[in-house]
Amino acid sequence: MGMPDLTLQKRIAADIMGVGVNNVRFDPERLEDIEKAFRREEIKALIEDGAIYAVKPSRNSRGRWRVLHEKRKKGRRRGHGNRKGRRGARSDEKRDWINRVRKMRRYIKMLREKGVIDAKQHRELYMKIKGGAFKNLSSLKMYLKSVGVIKGG
Repeated sequence: MGMPDLTLQKRIAADIMGVGVNNVRFDPERLEDIEKAFRREEIKALIEDGAIYAVKPSRNSRGRWRVLHEKRKKGRRRGHGNRKGRRGARSDEKRDWINRVRKMRRYIKMLREKGVIDAKQHRELYMKIKGGAFKNLSSLKMYLKSVGVIKGG
């Protein structure tokens, strides 16, 4: 004798438990009872009994992700060939700008406090920094050397 056809019972049980048909399981010991159950009430009783139960649907495995993540933490798989999206998608260009500008502003503030530049020069440099005249701190220093504010060395 083959397996009894329990598709109806499976369908009704899935409806009652609110899960997909593929997640309905039957207790192999109680197959005869389940085979006799055709009405929703009977199937409900079997669910309460534990003869019919639902399994949690399986999710995507994170095993492969974990392996790759470990490699990336070591700095592997980060070269040009593995990048997607433009440069600004990987590093926030606005954050970079903020950090650069703050660094330059700290530097000219320090120069003003030390008396290397006066308030007027500080204001001029501040506005130049704000306007994007300097790419970074070293280009600001190069400019200051060229106009003779700080010694070259």
